[in-house]
Amino acid sequence: MKMSMQEFADRINNIIPIMIKEFAKYQVNELSKGKITLPQFLILGFLEKSGEAKMSDLAYFMSVSTAAMTGTIGRLVSYGYVIRELEPKDRRVIKIKITSKGSDIIKKINCQRRQMIIDIFAKVSEHDRSDYLRVLTKIEEVLSGRVK
Repeated sequence: MKMSMQEFADRINNIIPIMIKEFAKYQVNELSKGKITLPQFLILGFLEKSGEAKMSDLAYFMSVSTAAMTGTIGRLVSYGYVIRELEPKDRRVIKIKITSKGSDIIKKINCQRRQMIIDIFAKVSEHDRSDYLRVLTKIEEVLSGRVK
């Protein structure tokens, strides 16, 4: 079935809100309960992978100003999910490190999301799952600038 890019965009535009709404029903974690925001979750995930980061690196990762990142990090510090450390050789540099509490919440959310994905995609054929993953991977490459 041949369809124009406009028709394709309209179909995707109609499907995405339904997927978001239905995926949200499956989530019973801190993210869906509003205990942490999506940007906070993304920052914690970044720190979980990298161990630590400078404030400027986090701001760049999230495409926000360092001032905006300061407020977000302040909330994460108050929740006990991250700590701020001054660089001993240059006290102007502030490094952000994830705490064990921050790591625990990331692991808990990721584990619950993994189970949700298993529950949903168990109802889809292996061939369709493979196609879906192939297309999502291609979209990720386009969005990250690896494919132009």
